[in-house]
Amino acid sequence: MTDVPMRTAGVDLAAESKGTALATIEWGSGGARLVQLSLDVEDAEITEAAAGITRIGIDCAFGWPDEFVSFIADHANLAAQQRPDGRMQWRRTLAYRETDRWIREKIGRWPLSVSTDRIGLTAMRCAGLLGRLAASGLLVDRSGRTGVVVEVYPGATLRTWEWEVRGYRADPQVRRALVQRMQRDAPWLALGPHAQLMVESTDAFDAVVAALAARAAALGRYDPPPAEHQARAEREGWIVLPSCSLADLRPAQT
Repeated sequence: MTDVPMRTAGVDLAAESKGTALATIEWGSGGARLVQLSLDVEDAEITEAAAGITRIGIDCAFGWPDEFVSFIADHANLAAQQRPDGRMQWRRTLAYRETDRWIREKIGRWPLSVSTDRIGLTAMRCAGLLGRLAASGLLVDRSGRTGVVVEVYPGATLRTWEWEVRGYRADPQVRRALVQRMQRDAPWLALGPHAQLMVESTDAFDAVVAALAARAAALGRYDPPPAEHQARAEREGWIVLPSCSLADLRPAQT
């Protein structure tokens, strides 16, 4: 069995270029190589990098909950708005997307809410970035079923691999242990001089994990939206969660 050569990329997106990281992995016969890892990345650099990529995973919500969008639209006409009950169950329909509820079932915790948390600012930037990628000629499908771009969640990816991730975003020593495990579990993945930056920067580390999740998407090794949620996922986005281990991402030998 042979494997088709490909390049995947990962973006740890922030509201501004500061805090945004971009990683590119080249996949060849029997192995892979981290060929780029950059910090403080602008939209133009991401758009340029995406041109030669099989899949690019972006760590950011691709949309807002349908119920939240409708609520905000209705709220513009307060006199005509139906009175919500305001209870937690109702508020959660506004706070979380269908993919967030699915992630909650998979890993036992809620992702951050795009409509009630500060990540909403990053999602606004992401909306513009997706538009730029589409304008560049790339197919953008927020459900991830087709096209080049997929929504990813590095923390959830690591948890599906059953890695100990407590404190990894704040503690470089935890990230060092994770990088060492990555090198141990995937000796075919050459991190090269970028390994130290992954230890020093949470953003860089998450961008690499995002690029690995993009590889899972390219191989079809993830759970796509169920048919009954496909249309909603095309509006709200759908998080690609690998259904395989890191070792399973290894390219086959020629």
